[in-house]
Formats: sequence, C-alpha cells, structure tokens
Amino acid sequence: MPRNKPLILITNDDGVYAPGIRALIETIKPLGDILVIAPDKPQSGMGHAITINSTLRIKKIHEETGYAEYSCSGTPVDCVKIAVNKLLPRKPDLCLSGINHGSNSSINVIYSGTMSAAVEGCIESIPSIGFSLCDISVEADFGASKKIAYSVAKRILEHGLPADVCLNVNIPNIEYEKLNGIKICRQAKASWEEELDERKDPSGQSYFWLTGVFKNYDHGADTDEWALANQYVSIVPVHIDFTAHHTIPYLKNIDIKL
Repeated sequence: MPRNKPLILITNDDGVYAPGIRALIETIKPLGDILVIAPDKPQSGMGHAITINSTLRIKKIHEETGYAEYSCSGTPVDCVKIAVNKLLPRKPDLCLSGINHGSNSSINVIYSGTMSAAVEGCIESIPSIGFSLCDISVEADFGASKKIAYSVAKRILEHGLPADVCLNVNIPNIEYEKLNGIKICRQAKASWEEELDERKDPSGQSYFWLTGVFKNYDHGADTDEWALANQYVSIVPVHIDFTAHHTIPYLKNIDIKL
C-alpha cells in the first residue's frame, strides 16, 4: 500500500460479517487505504484475551487496490497483533475497532473485546479508537454511528492522540439529528450485579448461565453514563497505564517490608 494515503486498520469483536463493522468500513473508506482483519465468529466479552494454546488461522476474503480484508480464528487482540506483525507493510496511521453492537461505557470497557483491540493498537503506538452503538440488535441502525465514526476518525488522523491513550466512543441509539452533541468525559463508576443461573443438562449435570443487571452508582454530570442518558455521544480517553499513582505515597507510608 502506497504511503501517499493514510493506512487504517479496522477490526471488531462481533465478527467480520457483523453489520457494525460493515458500516464502519463503508464510512471510513474515503479516508485512506484499509486493512480489515476481524474474528471469524463473535468474540464479545473476550477482553484482552490472546490465543496461546492453539493455532491461529487467517483467511483472505477480498483484496483490491487500497483495500484488503481477512478473517481470523482468534480474538480481537490476536487480529491486531497479526495485522501489525504479518499483514501490514508498515505501522498503520489509525486503528479502529467496532462499530460494536451494544454499549461499552463505564466498567464494560474492562470486558470489551472491541475496546481491547483499540487498547492493543494503543500499546503498539497506533492512534486507536473503539466505537460502540447502544443497541445490541443485529438490525441496529448505524446511520448516526457512521457519521460520528467518520468525524472522530478524521480528526484523530489530522491531530493524533497523546502517547498511551486511546478513545472509547459510545453512541446513543437515536437519530443523528436528535443528538445533543459530543461530550468528552470520564468513565462512570458502575458495576454488574451478577447472578449465575444454575440449570441441569439431560444427564443431570449442573451448568451455569451468567446473567446480571448493570448498576450505575455515579451520578456526576461529567461521566459517559450521564452523557449517553442525555443523548450525547460520549468520548472517554482511556489510559493503558493501570498504576494507581495516587496510592504510591500511601503504600510507602505504611512501610511494607520484607
């Protein structure tokens, strides 16, 4: 791929044929040359999992000038690793993940395969963005999401991102004209109240089905949950340094010793 155009890597966690990634590909094509590599099956909730105990296989789906598309037997993070180390002629100018079917706001960023792909791009020093639409339906309307994705991707291509930061973009499930704008905000403090529904298979053995209810404990007007509830697109800058820097003085003060 020539260097006179931006080189853009696109992936997701819903699978290479999911409507969300097809919408993202369509809207991003005018911005540069594109390599798509995405899981060959849904990989939602995989977080930052990588494949280490089995083989990884890729399959070329389509190729033309300025565009190539592959499926991968692994996780979203595997897809980014293979793209950077095996498929791309150079480091891409942008890594985009999504458009996810369902929100990845607040604590969901920890579990999200969509955002883990963006985080992996960030680890590789690539400006990276994860996009999610707050609608889990396979028939979701991605009209507004496409416009938002194009606008955000174009600005980041032009201006870049600080080192070790990627973006978590969540889009309310409403028409574009009804959006109140974009909010740059923080991740809300929330969690899942989980239940394990125990059932019996035909042989009488127990199996479990994970269910849960999302609980937002944070009522600040500067959070992603507030933004989404008030019909704003939320953009949260995500830092890959997990260090709780504010806790270092406390731990030094309590004098932990051998």
